[in-house]
Amino acid sequence: MLRISDQIALQDWEMTESFIRASGPGGQNVNKTSSAVELRFEAATSPSLPPPVKSRLKRIAGRRWTKEGAVVLQCDETRSQARNREIVRERLKEMVQEALKPPKRRIATRPTLGSKKRRLKAKKVRGEVKALRGRVDPD
Repeated sequence: MLRISDQIALQDWEMTESFIRASGPGGQNVNKTSSAVELRFEAATSPSLPPPVKSRLKRIAGRRWTKEGAVVLQCDETRSQARNREIVRERLKEMVQEALKPPKRRIATRPTLGSKKRRLKAKKVRGEVKALRGRVDPD
């Protein structure tokens, strides 16, 4: 079980881990041990997450979100399978914690009178510069 917050915990059956050969550091050890970890979390079908959290998680996951609605994370940073497993679980935990935060509502603001006047003055000056370009009369 992966505890995310006081209310949310992801059960072990929602996540599947597979161990694959790593491409990272380790020399010849890499060729004979499966130290890389691929964690697959079935987020779309997870009963632990409410629907708004799932939609935010989908946005946060980006291309790690599959068509089936799973989040797939990989880690082959270290030579240790156990350490890679901890790292990938920590990444999943951070992603879900980020998805738990509701987005801040944007407060609409209006430009100040001074900023409007400065903008119009700058446009006028620029227009005058452009108006002075062009053919010169011989008169």
